[in-house]
Amino acid sequence: MGALEGRVAVITGAGRGIGREHALLFAREGASVVVNDLGGSNAGEGADAGPAHEVVDEITAAGGRAVANTDNIATWDGAKGVVQQAIDEFGRLDVLVNNAGILRDAFIPGMEESQWDAVIAVHLKGHFAMLRHAAAYWKAQSKAGDQPNAAVINTASGSGVTLPNAGQANYGAAKAGIAALTLIAAEELDRYGVRVNAIAPIARTRLTLATPGMGALMAEPEEGEVDLFSPANISPLVAYLASEKCPLTGKVFAVQGGAISELAGWHDVKTIETDGRWLIDDIAARLPQ
Repeated sequence: MGALEGRVAVITGAGRGIGREHALLFAREGASVVVNDLGGSNAGEGADAGPAHEVVDEITAAGGRAVANTDNIATWDGAKGVVQQAIDEFGRLDVLVNNAGILRDAFIPGMEESQWDAVIAVHLKGHFAMLRHAAAYWKAQSKAGDQPNAAVINTASGSGVTLPNAGQANYGAAKAGIAALTLIAAEELDRYGVRVNAIAPIARTRLTLATPGMGALMAEPEEGEVDLFSPANISPLVAYLASEKCPLTGKVFAVQGGAISELAGWHDVKTIETDGRWLIDDIAARLPQ
C-alpha cells in the first residue's frame, strides 16, 4: 500500500520538470492526480496541452489514476476550475501542490512592467488563488462535520528566502511572498484540518538551467553515479508532506542534492535601544556598518 493511497491531489505545473516527477511519484504511491499545466514557455508565453496529457498517459499506462487540466492558475476562475475538476473527477480533494512557475529575469533598471506582473501573477497570485479555492472547499467540509486531513505544499525558492539572486527581483519577491503565505496559511487553516508547508528546491530543470551559473552546479552525473540533482529527488519530500501521517505544518524546507534543511525566517541579529527619543547621529554611530 502506497504512502498516498486513496488521496486525491492537484499538482500545478506538472507537465514538466519537478512537477512532472511529483505527479508520477504521487500516482505510484496510490494518489489520484489532477495534472495541471498550461504548457507555456519558460517565460509563460503560449500554451500547449501536450505536456499535461503526456504525463497523464504515462500514469494511466502504469495503472494509475490521473486527469489532465490546462487551466491558467494565474487567473481566479482558472484556479477555481482546477479545484473543481478534482472534486468532479475523483469526489474529493486532499492535497494541493503549488508548483507552477515561470521566469522573466531582468535587472531592476531595465525590468518592464509586464515582466514583473507576469511572474508575480503565476507564482504569488497563482499560489494564493489555488490555495484560496482549495481552502474554501476544506472549510466547508469541516463546517459540515467532515474534518479534512488535507495538505498543501507550496514552492518557494532560495532566490527568495536564503540567497537573493541578482536579476530576479520579480521571482525572488514572489518566492519570499510564498514563504510568508505558507506560514500564515498554516496558522489559519489548522482549524480546518489543513497542514501547509513549503519547499525551496534546487534541481536540474529548464528553469534552473536558464538561470546564469546554475548549469555548472547541476551538470549531468557520470554514468553509474547517483543523480542527486534530478527533479525526481525532490518529490519524496513532497510526497511525505502530503501523506496523512505527516504531522508537520508551517515549515519551509530547502531541498537540494542530498540535503534537506529546515529554514527559519527573519530574526534579530543585533538590537540597539534608547531610553529617550532617537537621534540621527546616535543611530548612525550605533547601527552595524
